[in-house]
Amino acid sequence: MQSSDAGRPIPRGARSNAVHAMLVAVPAPVAQDVERDLCATAEGRACRVIRVESFPEPLPEGLLVLWDHGGPLEAVKARCQWAHARRLQTRTWLVVLTKREGEEAEALVEAGADECVAPPGTRWGARLVALRRRSADGDAQALRRARDMFQGALDAVPEPLFIKDREHRLVAVNTAYCRLLDQPAEALRGTVTSALISPLQAETAWRQDERAFTTGQTVEDEGSITDAKGRSREVLTQRAAYMLPNGERFLVGLVRDVNERTRLETQRRLAERMTSVGTLAAGVAHEINNPLSYVTSNLAYLWERVAQPVVPAEQLEELRQVVAEALEGAGRVRSIVRDLRTFSRTEEEQHGPVDVRRAVEDAVKRMRDEFQQRSSMACDLEPVAAVHGNEGRLAQVVTGLLTNALQSFGDRPPEENLIKLRVRPGREGHVLIEVEDNGQGMAPEVRQRIFDPFFTTRSPKGGTGLGLSICLTLVHAMGGHIEVASEQGQGSLFRVELPALALPPESARPVQAVANVVDESAQAARATRSLRRLLLIDDEPAVGSAVSRLLRNLYEVHVIQDAREALTRLSRGEKFDAILCDLMMPGMSGMDFLVELERLAPELAPRTGLMTGGVNPQAREFVGRRARELLEKPFERDQLCTFVETLMQ
Repeated sequence: MQSSDAGRPIPRGARSNAVHAMLVAVPAPVAQDVERDLCATAEGRACRVIRVESFPEPLPEGLLVLWDHGGPLEAVKARCQWAHARRLQTRTWLVVLTKREGEEAEALVEAGADECVAPPGTRWGARLVALRRRSADGDAQALRRARDMFQGALDAVPEPLFIKDREHRLVAVNTAYCRLLDQPAEALRGTVTSALISPLQAETAWRQDERAFTTGQTVEDEGSITDAKGRSREVLTQRAAYMLPNGERFLVGLVRDVNERTRLETQRRLAERMTSVGTLAAGVAHEINNPLSYVTSNLAYLWERVAQPVVPAEQLEELRQVVAEALEGAGRVRSIVRDLRTFSRTEEEQHGPVDVRRAVEDAVKRMRDEFQQRSSMACDLEPVAAVHGNEGRLAQVVTGLLTNALQSFGDRPPEENLIKLRVRPGREGHVLIEVEDNGQGMAPEVRQRIFDPFFTTRSPKGGTGLGLSICLTLVHAMGGHIEVASEQGQGSLFRVELPALALPPESARPVQAVANVVDESAQAARATRSLRRLLLIDDEPAVGSAVSRLLRNLYEVHVIQDAREALTRLSRGEKFDAILCDLMMPGMSGMDFLVELERLAPELAPRTGLMTGGVNPQAREFVGRRARELLEKPFERDQLCTFVETLMQ
């Protein structure tokens, strides 16, 4: 046994094969007896004895012997409590050398002492053996707890996770990784991944592991992994190496199922889309209900007046105003529905090379009259490459931006207003369209919301608030983006940037004004064909009645609600010069009717037109392949007449 040492005690964290014994305030004769007893045993001879007058802090591990000098019990209890609160219970043994017995001895044990022994005590070597066993059991218990906590933490990670040693052996895996390879954890631990997957996958995994080990950086790669049943999955694996204090190196890997990630991304987009739909629905309800309220009120008032046997002449002017207001409100509803269609189906349009300048010129032609009345305009259209998109939709974007510019002038005199329209090459591989105005400009809080659906600073009759939102949607569909620069009182600049195609631009053409001239020959044709027979098929009786009233002075209109009945009449030999059929109907749709008509009366199929209030992508594709034209509801009288006249020709 080593000699006594009254110096500094060995710290708690120290590790040695020898067990330490600390004698606290033990008188020298008693301490010598304790050491003599320890020296009589093999365990005690390897023990290092430390004599101190009071407990140090932190307390060392080993045998702690406290002397009770016989003073007040509470003082000894306090020292026991102090030591017990600060010691490692599994690695220390607290003995009180005391002459107290009975309840007083029990009180010291309750205060934290492991034993109360009459001085100088015996069997000190046996206590060291018991302490070593307690320490070993405590270490094993702590190790099991740490292992369980570690494995529980791994299993709590939802993605497959593995840990490998430097020899690429799996030392830890979580439940998700076991499911991925369809193997139990016991079969995976200690194995090399290459034994579980295909040679090509194993080679790739080994190479990526080595890259993470040698570079010390996070390595990410995407590939396939095949489980024990031969099922293959596309996965994304992230690897990172780390080192323990003793120098051992390990690798942790996290595996993500690419298909699952795609599914979650789809769910996220669907959730975002549903949120957008909710916003749109609220906006649509607000925008449509406003005009609808006075449309229904005016129609109810009109119904009351025309129900009278005689309408006084002095009321006719008021009734004309009532009808005009109802028509204006219906027009606003129609405009909202048209804008929503454009907003929702941009991806259904046919796309191809688009001549940017031609699309811009078309937009300028459409708005020529408004420019003449409200603003001056300067155009600078440089030759540019074509872009991929839809020419009509690009013209709609420019029209929307020009309309927004006109609205920014408010009630200012036209001579004060100026719009600059420029088309020029942008950064490499891009085309720029710029619309600049010297209008009122926008405050920052307005500029942040201008592309939100239904957001507008105009009066109720100044727009639906969908114009710029539609522009943004159309530009994104062509792979481009819109930038806005504006300050209040300083005007605004909208810049559209689109990716260019590698196609040579057409030669420059000047912007020309185009007047909307009514085709007089078409009017003459209507007059000469006023007695031609038109078959109208629509399952909604009110639509049939309305269309029939609009056309009855031009054609002999026959209205049917069922497409199958129409086929029956045609099979019996009834003749018609043209057919106008609703696209979406119960029973037999307009698409089914047209297919049957091509078989039954092929000469009538080219003179059959379809009309609809809404169409899905499959129906639109059918119309593009099989039908001559498509008339979208709601329509105005001139649109309807022109459409039918085209069918008659």
